[in-house]
Amino acid sequence: MRLQRKQNIRPSFIAAAMYLVSLASAQGQTSLLLEGTTAQPSGMSGASICQETATSSPLRDAFRQACLRKRPTVAESAIPKTIIIGFVGGFVKRDNAKHPEVQFAAYLRDRYPSAIHAEVFSNHEGQKALRQVLRLLAGDHNGAPTATEKSQARIIIYGHSWGATETVAFATELGQNNIPVLLTIQVDTIAKPGQNGSTISPNVASAVNFYQPRGLLHGRSDIHAANPARTKIIGNFRMTYEHPINCDNYPWYARTFNRPHHEIENDPRVWDQAASLIDAELSSPGSMTPNSTPSQSALLK
Repeated sequence: MRLQRKQNIRPSFIAAAMYLVSLASAQGQTSLLLEGTTAQPSGMSGASICQETATSSPLRDAFRQACLRKRPTVAESAIPKTIIIGFVGGFVKRDNAKHPEVQFAAYLRDRYPSAIHAEVFSNHEGQKALRQVLRLLAGDHNGAPTATEKSQARIIIYGHSWGATETVAFATELGQNNIPVLLTIQVDTIAKPGQNGSTISPNVASAVNFYQPRGLLHGRSDIHAANPARTKIIGNFRMTYEHPINCDNYPWYARTFNRPHHEIENDPRVWDQAASLIDAELSSPGSMTPNSTPSQSALLK
């Protein structure tokens, strides 16, 4: 009886925490707009965080390492068209510019202006994201790609919190539509009702998981492949914060109750490594095989 009560209480805590996150998101977006940063719709090109001078310092800090990365030398014309889909966490809107997931899409669009289509969705918009992917894959954009167009798809998915769980669910749904996925990137995965976010479907070539174990909301520590022969798990990386990460883009109550969950979201190491993995995939198509995937030690140097 006591165990059952604990199991019933935990979803309530998670729901309350997610509500705080949603309040923080709304307030944070308002403050950014007041500071002069316009939130770009996630499907449109906007200023990269690396060029943005009006953006709050926590977001600049989150991308300071990624912005120092040299641009790949490969010609964009040599890069096969790639679709990159991001999912924000909680009840965050897809165009909320204070979230690194949204800024990361802008960063990638600036880095690869003609080689990729990068777009962000809320974690409740999986079907909308699927319709968009199907439209982009179809040669005539009618939303009904051929079997060949599906097999040639190049898709990367990333997300934070509930968005990380949606990353796994979305990859699975693409697999059910016979669409391969190059790479999934999960940041502090929080399970959604009916989804656990831990089993990577066989249509995914490579997957990586970043998590932190502290606070009311803490990420899933392990992801595994449904078929290890088909999917390479790059690693489950435990992130620690003895030296606090700047989270001033969130209100005090989010920093008080959910700080570690937002520290990993603002962690420059996470976004630098995400950028590194995507650079490797785009610069050397087909290079991210089980034999050539970067090692765990190399990733976090």
